[in-house]
Formats: sequence, C-alpha cells, structure tokens
Amino acid sequence: MPLFKTIVVNNITKVFVWKIDELFDELSRNILLTEKSQERVDGMRSDLHRRGFMSVRHLLAVAGYQDSDLYYDSLGKPHLKDGTFISITHSFNFSGIIISEDEHVGIDIEKQRDKITKIAHKFTPIREYKTIANHEALVRKLTIVWGAKESLYKIYEQEGLSFLQHIDVQDFSFENTKTFGTITFRNNMSKYKIHFLEFEGFTCVYAMLIEN
Repeated sequence: MPLFKTIVVNNITKVFVWKIDELFDELSRNILLTEKSQERVDGMRSDLHRRGFMSVRHLLAVAGYQDSDLYYDSLGKPHLKDGTFISITHSFNFSGIIISEDEHVGIDIEKQRDKITKIAHKFTPIREYKTIANHEALVRKLTIVWGAKESLYKIYEQEGLSFLQHIDVQDFSFENTKTFGTITFRNNMSKYKIHFLEFEGFTCVYAMLIEN
C-alpha cells in the first residue's frame, strides 16, 4: 500500500505515515541503501522489522530524501544532512516520520494494547487515572501519554532523562487531540506542543518544541 496519511502541521512541518502491507521484496524495489544500511537490514532477524526499515525509506522518498541523506548520532538520534529536523517511528504494520525545516520534532506510533496498564506506573503517575472507569478509554489515554513522552524523549535525547521523573504531559480530552508537555532536567525546563490521532487500533503522537 502506498502512503497511508499525510499531515501538514504548518508550512515547515509535515508528518507522513505508511501502512506496511507489502512484502519485503516489494518494499526493496527502487530503494537504494547505503552499505551501512544494507548491513543493518541484512542483520535483522524479524521480517516485520526489515519491512518497517524499508517502509521508512519509502517515507523518506515521499519527503524528497533518500537513505544516504539520513544519519544517526552517537545516541541513535536520526538527522538529515541538509539540517532538516526528522524523527522516525515504527510499530507493527505502521511506520511514520515527521520532518521540519527549523523546529525540533518527535514522533511515535504505538499499538493500543492492554499490557500498557501493567507498565503505566513506570512512566506516569498512575493515581491520576483512577477516575477512568472505562478500560478501553484507559488504554487509549495511557497510550497517548506514552507516545507523547516517547516523542518528547526523541526530541531531547539526553542520557539520564526519565519518563516518570522529568517528562510531564498535561491532561487532555480525546476530542481536542492536542495538549502540551514539559521536560524539566538538570535545572532546565523546555515546553512542547503535542498532537495525537488514532487509527485502526494505533495511536500516533507527534510533538514540537515551543521556543522559550
């Protein structure tokens, strides 16, 4: 399947989402990988991960880039050689990227699964969700919070940064589809805009730094 969704956030920022229906060989057609990327994909044991890797290269092509334009720093954060900001995500049969000319950005796609209720205490104060009686709503909300914190972490990308201790996401309604977040770390605080959407049992969250 070609591109699943395009979101024009503003005149310098776009989100692209791919639904991975193709086999690996089909995804590999017309995609030129660097030697390093080829070695990386050849070393993947999971076919799902290999297909996710290649689908991201198709998203890069949609955005006007190729594999050789992408590189990763020592912390594993992706960068584009022309200085455009980028963040990448992959979950099961969906992948996504967000690119921005001059805004720090992060993106995360997560499958909505019951198990998030069992690990929620590791990334958010679970007492804040005790009033949510509907289990489906609880799973959806926790998935959005996790995705938001993952997106903010991808932007900040500092060793020692804790989802639970340093990253906060303001409460939100499902209908509003946006909220705000803060990172307070080593006596510095930064603020972020957060947007989310849900489709086919998945949650996509993307975030942008608010300039102080």
